[in-house]
Amino acid sequence: MAFKALLVSVLAALQVANGALIRRATCSDGTVVANSACCVLIPVVQDLQTNLFDGGECGEEVHESLRLTFHDAIGISPAIAARGQFGGGGADGSIALFEDIETNFHANLGVDEIIDEQRPLIQRHNITTADFIQLAGAIGVANCPGAPQLDVFIGRADATQPAPDLTVPEPFDTVDSILARFSDAGGFSAAEVVALLASHTVAAADHVDPSIPGTPFDSTPELFDTQFFIETQLRGTLFPGTGGNQGEVESPLHGELRLQSDSELARDSRTACEWQSFVNNQAKLQSAFKAAFRKMTVLGHDETQLIDCSDVVQTPPAPASNAHFPAGLSNADIEQACASTPFPTLPTDPGPVTSVAPVPPS
Repeated sequence: MAFKALLVSVLAALQVANGALIRRATCSDGTVVANSACCVLIPVVQDLQTNLFDGGECGEEVHESLRLTFHDAIGISPAIAARGQFGGGGADGSIALFEDIETNFHANLGVDEIIDEQRPLIQRHNITTADFIQLAGAIGVANCPGAPQLDVFIGRADATQPAPDLTVPEPFDTVDSILARFSDAGGFSAAEVVALLASHTVAAADHVDPSIPGTPFDSTPELFDTQFFIETQLRGTLFPGTGGNQGEVESPLHGELRLQSDSELARDSRTACEWQSFVNNQAKLQSAFKAAFRKMTVLGHDETQLIDCSDVVQTPPAPASNAHFPAGLSNADIEQACASTPFPTLPTDPGPVTSVAPVPPS
């Protein structure tokens, strides 16, 4: 009986393994995928890398494509829907499909530029706008040294109506309102909000302060590293909450911009220790952002009804920097916010204090 049971178990395991092998497919370019439906993405990925991301750079188009994934997906509110005021939203492509409406929302200022750059690529391929926006973000991030290999799904239906206004958090929003907005959109915890903000390590601002376009949020905007979490903890000065500087905090690094919301989240008792935990912890940065991005990218959808095509995403380059203080700064310049754990001791870059260069425009 024991031998018979063992034989049955072995045969069952072989059937499962054989089924898994049957489901795998080799696309025309030789890429092996777990589901043959994902082969349709191979030419889309090639088009993205060649014609949007300049052959695989971690530059402005990557920053803006990643920003667009968030601005599309977060535009969902079960609380609004429950009141019968609005349904739908989430990662459904509405921000591009209803560009004339959603790009006029104050929080979406400037996203029309990347929408217009992506549109010709979408038109060349058999893919929904909803799927394309999230795919472009994941492929772009994978060009950045130190980034995680993000998950990609296809099968989202395109939006039939625009997302509601006032669902995208803004730099001058309070921590209370930001946490509440994320909780409403998808049940995101405070820790997941901090993880999603790791996207600012490869980001720059063009419209927060129009007088200084392309201003990065940390000193290494071409690297997916932990510098953002270090440099937001440096002492800074809040600008007045009016005019072009609304939502902006002065950074001690010339040429670097700090969002008011990032500054406050880095210092709030609900998020400060989680924020600090990313400092010099590349592995956590990668895993936490990967998990939070996956959750965001399927907002408004049942993940079990989508097709996992994560194996079309290239392996990102290895991390290319070590956590450090910029030249002329040290632990003495940190505004300690986590009450339970000291800020890590880090080396300081040698040499004179230098300015952070703006991110070149596309």
